[in-house]
Amino acid sequence: MKLIYGGTIVNEGRKFIGSIIIDGDRIEKIIEGKEAPRGIYDETIDATGCFVMPGIIDEHVHFREPGMTEKATIESESRAAAYGGVTTYFEMPNTNPQTTTLEALSDKFSRAKKDSHVNYSFFFGATNSNTDLFKELDRHKIPGIKLFMGASTGNMLVDRMDSLNTIFKTCADLDLPLMTHCEDTNIINANMRRAIEKYGDDPNIDLHPIIRSEEACWQSSSLAAKLARKYGTHLHIAHVTTAKELNLSQDEPSIPGDKHPFPLITLEAVIAHLYFDSDDYKTKRALIKCNPAVKTRADRDALRKALTDGRITTIGTDHAPHLLSQKQDGCRKAASGMPMVQFSLPTMLELVDDGVLSIERMVELMAHNPARLFNVSERGFIRKGYKADITIVRPDSPWTVTNDTIQSKCKWSPMEGHTYQWQVEATICNGHIIYNKGKFDEAYRGEAVIFRS
Repeated sequence: MKLIYGGTIVNEGRKFIGSIIIDGDRIEKIIEGKEAPRGIYDETIDATGCFVMPGIIDEHVHFREPGMTEKATIESESRAAAYGGVTTYFEMPNTNPQTTTLEALSDKFSRAKKDSHVNYSFFFGATNSNTDLFKELDRHKIPGIKLFMGASTGNMLVDRMDSLNTIFKTCADLDLPLMTHCEDTNIINANMRRAIEKYGDDPNIDLHPIIRSEEACWQSSSLAAKLARKYGTHLHIAHVTTAKELNLSQDEPSIPGDKHPFPLITLEAVIAHLYFDSDDYKTKRALIKCNPAVKTRADRDALRKALTDGRITTIGTDHAPHLLSQKQDGCRKAASGMPMVQFSLPTMLELVDDGVLSIERMVELMAHNPARLFNVSERGFIRKGYKADITIVRPDSPWTVTNDTIQSKCKWSPMEGHTYQWQVEATICNGHIIYNKGKFDEAYRGEAVIFRS
């Protein structure tokens, strides 16, 4: 038995001082009040002065394994997740080989079982020709299907209307969530050609949000929304970046999730677009280059507002490590993506301090809603009988991101040099204390997430 006592528990819209008793991998009891319950415990954590919340579920990461392990591995990035208070992740299919076959999906689960320090699952990738495989997928093992409706690698770019119609209809028929990357490749390519003609072979990074423009995002995301409404597909639009796209989420709820219905079309925001804006290219350069691009201050502020008015449903990271040497060029040659899984929670807590959203709403967006939306079994909440995935954070505990503190294999971050006021003090995964005040249990392995049970 384990006891966490003295902390302020943040869960399901409430804050209260209390204690949590853990028996094995499950939450046994939640007790309100300052007094610690008496008993004999194998381990105790004094959380006085801290906030205790459900473990963060990051529903959008790229851990690069297999095929790009010089940048990252499941082991290294799941370690970074644990340091950042993330107890569960859903990984994307654009690895090498791509996760577009049953064999590739099975291989990823085998790798994660061997190497992942926290809980895991994997999206299955859609292509122009693999929808027949969707019905063979185990709906209890995966969160859903990932569709790239914009520039990507290999045959994962799907922009043929016949294929798109088939994918949306099949996902609706099978009741599988469809997560989309929405950017119009033709618009992006035309913008890039004009920029190269005017500025040379590798235009300045400042032009990235102009090349991967608002219109490129809108044309693709509005098409996805149209198809979702046509077929009744549960559409989750990943990494929304523009104010214009925020109106795509419907008002009428139609997707049940843990007794909390969601609109047919839901939206994800990621840390990069909530924290940075286009002015930051001047100092951060290609370190903040990602797809879709970080856009204007007005877009960033609109995204922040949407965190509290209900239009944004989840917050992910789109964690995507590259070698630092690959982040030194302009908007054509520099790689897109940044490693953020270790810093997502402290960054959002900084926005809590800034008054952007409440800590209760942050927990809803980063733990409750990912669990509800994807029908995760017995995780995402502090509830009796649920898996004991718990994160403890301490306010007023400043620390600065240095190269030594970065756990991702790539060993860089756009947050390097930044001082946070919140610190992740402990991460508990399935009742196991995997991280506690700088000490990390290298030997622990997480579990495969169960869905729709």
